[in-house]
Amino acid sequence: MEELSLNVLDVAQNGIAAAATLMEISVTADSGEDSLVIEIKDNGRGMTPEQLESVEDPFFTTRTTRPVGLGVPLFKMAAEQSGGRFEIVSKQGTGTAVRAEFGLTHIDRVPLGDINSTIHTLVTFNPGIDFVYSYTADGAGFTLDTREFKEILEGVPLDNPEVSAYIKEYLIENMKEIGFEV
Repeated sequence: MEELSLNVLDVAQNGIAAAATLMEISVTADSGEDSLVIEIKDNGRGMTPEQLESVEDPFFTTRTTRPVGLGVPLFKMAAEQSGGRFEIVSKQGTGTAVRAEFGLTHIDRVPLGDINSTIHTLVTFNPGIDFVYSYTADGAGFTLDTREFKEILEGVPLDNPEVSAYIKEYLIENMKEIGFEV
């Protein structure tokens, strides 16, 4: 994929398809450690040991719409080609956690891309799922927790156009305050 944010979208979609009600996504950049870490955790159905064993195979997928599943293998390849690592842990009935580590300044690191639009899309197109998104760069960061938004909004859905616009602006403004985009 051309941007890591698209990998985040793909892995999150897998969690949504697995009936997750909570999705936690974090992006952490540390220039001192020369690392970029992306973690995606969900509380969906999880995978069987057989599925977990096959998930990194591009010719394995649980989807019926196509015979290949390239999302996880491409995410893993992107991490490893930048000198990083990739790990996926899953347990049936508990959910799945994906962790991808990248060399922040490695010449072969795929750009993060428009992570704000990815998070905005996930939140507004899946208002029944709670999302906790955190972005941290060199110790400065912010968190968007849709549970807090829902409490304040008292029943106004996250896909309401005005709420959607506010969420988009919230992401953009908080990213600007940090002043460090990956």
